[in-house]
Amino acid sequence: MGKIVMSDNVSLDGVVQDPAGDEGFRVGGWVGVIAGRPELAKFTLDEALGTEALLLGRRSYEWLAARWPSRSGELADRLNSLPKYVVSSTLSQEAATWGPTTVLRGEVVNEVSKLKQELNGEIQVPASFQLTRTLVEHDLVDELRLKIFPVVLGAGARLFGETSEKKSLRLLHTQTLGDGVAYVSYEVVRDDA
Repeated sequence: MGKIVMSDNVSLDGVVQDPAGDEGFRVGGWVGVIAGRPELAKFTLDEALGTEALLLGRRSYEWLAARWPSRSGELADRLNSLPKYVVSSTLSQEAATWGPTTVLRGEVVNEVSKLKQELNGEIQVPASFQLTRTLVEHDLVDELRLKIFPVVLGAGARLFGETSEKKSLRLLHTQTLGDGVAYVSYEVVRDDA
């Protein structure tokens, strides 16, 4: 059985919007250049090497697919070769050309539940905060990994939205990456566990 791992960059005040600065958000670009941060770059590579597949929303898939195929190096090779599953009602299978990609067209909860049953290992959800919200709401996320950047933006789309009930988490790991980026990982606590 697969394990859904949400992994995202987030500001100290919970913003996930436009970390790279190319979406036009007035305070976008708050992550900076990851390649210029050796500890963060190594962490990103190690995480990719431990992943069996990527699960993405359409917008995140298209953003990543526009950047990674032309890049080289160990991280690019890994990301380009990983199986990708894209939750979308508008992206056609023919247009999904970034490495091995499968478009999941059905109802999100059913499609992701089936995927979790079919795959073994980690299924990473990078970016894709709208998809993450749905997966958290329907108790499909097993682990949350946050790289918290030491910046307060004061505006922007937040990682978490409203949920129908409290979601309990258990801290697994904390670490400082380079110049003050805090990495924290949590597992979801389920009543049946």
